[in-house]
Amino acid sequence: MFRCAFLIFFLALGNELHLSHGTEVSVNNTENKLCLYANLMVNFSVTYEVGVNKNETVLFVLPENVTTEGSTCDNTTSTLKLSFGYGHSWTVEFAIKNKTYQVDTIVFSYNLNDSSVFPNSTSNETMSVTGKSVITNVSVDTYYSCKSEDVLTIESVIQTLYDVALQAFVINGSKSDKDTVCSADMTSTTVAPTTVAPTTTVTTTAAPTSTPTLPTPTTGKYSITPDVNSTACLIATFGLRIGYKQGDKEETINLVPNMTEVGGACRANSSDLKLTSDTINITFTFSNDGKKFHLHALNVTVIPATGATVVAANTNMSIWAAAVGSSYMCNKEQTLNVTDTLTLYTFELRVQPFEVNKGEFATAHECSLDDTSILIPIIVGAALAGLILIVVIAYVIGRRKTYVGYQTL
Repeated sequence: MFRCAFLIFFLALGNELHLSHGTEVSVNNTENKLCLYANLMVNFSVTYEVGVNKNETVLFVLPENVTTEGSTCDNTTSTLKLSFGYGHSWTVEFAIKNKTYQVDTIVFSYNLNDSSVFPNSTSNETMSVTGKSVITNVSVDTYYSCKSEDVLTIESVIQTLYDVALQAFVINGSKSDKDTVCSADMTSTTVAPTTVAPTTTVTTTAAPTSTPTLPTPTTGKYSITPDVNSTACLIATFGLRIGYKQGDKEETINLVPNMTEVGGACRANSSDLKLTSDTINITFTFSNDGKKFHLHALNVTVIPATGATVVAANTNMSIWAAAVGSSYMCNKEQTLNVTDTLTLYTFELRVQPFEVNKGEFATAHECSLDDTSILIPIIVGAALAGLILIVVIAYVIGRRKTYVGYQTL
């Protein structure tokens, strides 16, 4: 094992929202020859504690300004360590096996004492999560290429890798012009940059028109159970449609419940529901302050049969709110604008992410669209207005007839 001297340069890939950065890194060995190359995008979503029974979620990207102290190259193992900000680092461990190499582990360390990234954090510790990537079986003397996303969800951290070009164990100091393409790219060729919307709105506008028009989505039943001996800690039922933009076109796609895998986690004051299918990956993050809960964040990926993969995220949401221990319900179609390029449509929605008892929904807080009680004062008011109008018209007609009678006399 030997220490490496490094030549690092960065390429900020432009996009219309200027929210993601492509980081291109060349690592040279002591002979000043290239031994490791990476050009990739990484987005981080971290949920952390800001008070008693209160969490916040932040979304940030791997920045341009990084250092590489701790990176190493060897004949059988390599390490790429990118340190950034105030005590954060992202480390990738490579290993070679026969005629292929792979990523063994990815370690993300983040310093909760960095108030610029984690404002109001109650902890000043540096936390670390370790996970495995799907980057395997890369032929030696080729670079790994994957435009599609690779999502690693570990505890309260979500890491999203995409637009990846990566080569470890570079031979003779020259990056290969041959690639090993990830399986996800066999049907998807490009990935749209992650977008982060500053605010979220719920409206009742009609869904964008698609061709052909999709049927109403099937209502799925989803639940999270901590272990085989426990009852559900999160339950939800809904039909889901996603509208997204592909260039100038607006497309829609339905989530198919019987072709969807369910995952997630329940914590004291935050819960995640993760739904994964061949075409849609979506993570709902709920938060509570001890009294009320709400949907706090969404991470959505759409993998269409043709065209670019669409990735969108919003971590500044405050909808689907209800008292902790109750459920939220909205049977009518609800429209949720996640970003400028992606919209969710829910049907027959009911969700309870905290304090589920015996796997059953508690009393529901109904959305305003379902609340028919507001129609009663509207109907009464309209009836009174109509009655007053009739009285006024009758009075005017009566006055006119009386006036004509006086003139005749």
